[in-house]
Amino acid sequence: MSETSVALADEARMSEPPALADGTMRVVPLGGIGEVGRNMTVFELDGKLLIVDCGVLFPEEHQPGVDLILPDFSYIRDRLDDVVGIVLTHGHEDHIGAVPYLLRLKQDIPLIGSRLTLALVEAKLVEHRIKPTVLTVVEGQTEPFGPFECEFVAVNHSIPDALAVFIRTSAGTVLHTGDFKMDQLPLDGRITDLRSFARLGEEGVDLFLPDSTNADVPGFTTAEKEIGPVLGRYFATAEKRIIVASFSSHVHRVQQVLDAAAAHGRKVAFVGRSMVRNMGIAAKLGYLDVPDGILVDLKKIGDVPGDRLVLMSTGSQGEPMAALSRMANGDHAVRVGPGDMVILASSLIPGNENAVFRVINGLMRLGAEVVHKGNARVHVSGHASAGELLYCYNIIKPKNVMPVHGETRHLIANGRLAEQTGVPAERVLLTEDGSVVDLRDGVAAQVGQVECGYVYVDGSQVGVVTDDDLKDRRVLGEEGFVSIISVVNRQDGTLVSGPDIHVRGVAEDDEVFEGIKPKIAAALEEAVRDNPTHTTHQLQQVVRRVIGSWVGRKLRRRPMIVPVVLEV
Repeated sequence: MSETSVALADEARMSEPPALADGTMRVVPLGGIGEVGRNMTVFELDGKLLIVDCGVLFPEEHQPGVDLILPDFSYIRDRLDDVVGIVLTHGHEDHIGAVPYLLRLKQDIPLIGSRLTLALVEAKLVEHRIKPTVLTVVEGQTEPFGPFECEFVAVNHSIPDALAVFIRTSAGTVLHTGDFKMDQLPLDGRITDLRSFARLGEEGVDLFLPDSTNADVPGFTTAEKEIGPVLGRYFATAEKRIIVASFSSHVHRVQQVLDAAAAHGRKVAFVGRSMVRNMGIAAKLGYLDVPDGILVDLKKIGDVPGDRLVLMSTGSQGEPMAALSRMANGDHAVRVGPGDMVILASSLIPGNENAVFRVINGLMRLGAEVVHKGNARVHVSGHASAGELLYCYNIIKPKNVMPVHGETRHLIANGRLAEQTGVPAERVLLTEDGSVVDLRDGVAAQVGQVECGYVYVDGSQVGVVTDDDLKDRRVLGEEGFVSIISVVNRQDGTLVSGPDIHVRGVAEDDEVFEGIKPKIAAALEEAVRDNPTHTTHQLQQVVRRVIGSWVGRKLRRRPMIVPVVLEV
């Protein structure tokens, strides 16, 4: 990227956006920029808002106790009456998972998407007791939503029925690809509609928002059809049970597992609530072809010989509560043992590597053979690689480009591809969550930044857990906990009781702390005598400083310290 464009972008990041001028469309990503997940983009024009996608991000190890991470709805929270619709490009959790939490704020916001996408969303909303307003669309269909006219374009992804959206407005046009690739031999025969991309390019694309997830991968993404024969070979050699782990919405991969199982005389049981739910929906709508008699209920797998059984499971990303992780830990009804074969039929989402490797190690420790993308071609990506993106740039010829959906390295790689095909460097916008981009007269520019943080879902609580809470959890998990209880007599400045020290999560025995007790007592008595007006909080801080310094020097640890000082 040019030094000028980077400098301008840095200046814009530091400023509040100006009021939106007439005839200008504003674009604000609230997630999915600089991360893989939490995708959500807001378009504003003439006082109305159109949202594209509303997904979740799954927590990493440094976010203990968090179930999901949502986009920050603060930017639109006071303007929900202005939202004309939420366009959902496809049914993966990182694009639809936050919809229930947004609809909790206003239930009648219309949801727009393909048949499978809306079916998956509606099933989630049942759990939240929300009955949504929906509009089912298909490729080639054009619908108006306030000042936005949306045309939907078929794209190929790792889930059926994915759509790109072309947004026509008085301020200009936008093409948002959603997640896509250009598989020329897709399992369902539904290819990315490059003819429509070319037609829209001829009409003029003022702002192009392309998927960046594989922008740093050279060449072309491998076709899904290459996976089937590989699975077949492993199914032919497996001596006992086969456990295949995948995303619970990866219909294509499940189809290949069903086909391989049928070819080798095996029954299939779905494991994991979301897997059972999603595959039931896909089969009912005709997106999953289930051979007669092949499915068996999980409760009845004991009646099926191991060499005739396949378990299709969730947990390919090492999620702690997912079925595969629990199998690896030995606390699932399915007990993995020697001779079992486990196939991880998915790619690694950045940030999940340690969790996945921990699951692999656990399964191998139990005697299973583990097959994964690192040692066999059992998964292909659902995202366009650099060669496919170059094709798109050359077909569409966009005036401005704003890469989306990916970490910083992916966005930069995508931006460089745009420049290689002739997009001027100053027309390639490398943004982040909360960036404000205005489109006017065919020119897109970053004009400011709005606050856009992480919103954590912790059990039934949304947004209550803060970064400080997570820091405390990490300290508790990594360094341990020390509490000190003391009772002082403020009248004569003496220590009546204590200090009693209680330790949790620290390897050393409690006896180690005997040596610091006299120093704590002396410091407390001195503080009370020198200044009888010291508050209880100030006395607790005295205790914290004394023991904190000692623990850091003596034990080389920084535990959570909770001093309690009582008065008589």
